[in-house]
Amino acid sequence: MKSKSPWIEGLTDAAGFVVGSLVAFGIGRLLGFDLFAPGYGLGSTVAILLAGLGAGLGVAAARRIAARYV
Repeated sequence: MKSKSPWIEGLTDAAGFVVGSLVAFGIGRLLGFDLFAPGYGLGSTVAILLAGLGAGLGVAAARRIAARYV
């Protein structure tokens, strides 16, 4: 996204990152994966991967939405 203001671009990326990772965290909790479990077991690792994937997808979605309206 090439917006006229770097502030808009930064805020859009930050909002997409936070919202995407929180949605993925919630989905992980519903599926039984605990991000904050002690150690690095399978459930914790899957939850970390879900949070990273959700954050990336959230940034991509926010950039598409911002490109359409800004």
